[in-house]
Amino acid sequence: MGLELYLDLISQPCRAVYIFAKKNGIPFELRTVELLKGQHHNDAFAQVNPLRKVPALKDGEFTLAESVAILLYLSRKYEVPDHWYPQDLQACARVDEYLAWQHMGLRSSCTRAMWQKMLFPVFLGESVPPETLASTLAELDRCLQVLEDKFLKDQDFLTGPHISVADLVAITELMHPVSAGCQVFKSRPKLAAWYKRVEAAVGEDLFQEAHAVVMKAKDLPPADTALKAKLKPLVQVLLQ
Repeated sequence: MGLELYLDLISQPCRAVYIFAKKNGIPFELRTVELLKGQHHNDAFAQVNPLRKVPALKDGEFTLAESVAILLYLSRKYEVPDHWYPQDLQACARVDEYLAWQHMGLRSSCTRAMWQKMLFPVFLGESVPPETLASTLAELDRCLQVLEDKFLKDQDFLTGPHISVADLVAITELMHPVSAGCQVFKSRPKLAAWYKRVEAAVGEDLFQEAHAVVMKAKDLPPADTALKAKLKPLVQVLLQ
């Protein structure tokens, strides 16, 4: 068996892995794991990733969890163009710097914004206190300012003149609040121009394909009682 990628394209890191593999012509078998149906809790999937999270990779007998680790594994194994994850020490360090920051920076605020603004009321039928949502959106705005001031600056891409895995990880995160109706780019022309450059570098068709699922999340039918019970621990975390 060749390379298998376990993904759900409603997940932002899954979208980053999917776009990266497709853009670089990496052959793989897509194994869809539907998070909102709780399929990541299945025992069969736990054999691939005991952490019960996506994305996950299976390459023969080798398995790997965590999106950043997967992206770097693919970039090394398939010898993709250098700009994705540069060999130059300092250029590589810039990519690493963003990847280290984003998990507790942009990732957290984008995830909370999507769930609190859309998935809680639409999918779970849960009301979100207005002050909680306001605090989350304020934190998202702060993270967007850091993204502009610290990472993008006056460059074409986050870590320099060429697209890298940092840009893929960032843009897929931002599409989470966008899918919930947040006007992430409206008052930020610098970020809006960067978004267009990333989309063009990836290819508009691939970009839209990867985001089709999340952009339709607002039309999801309500979750049933059993699934709500499974998701209750997540709800408690995302409302804090």
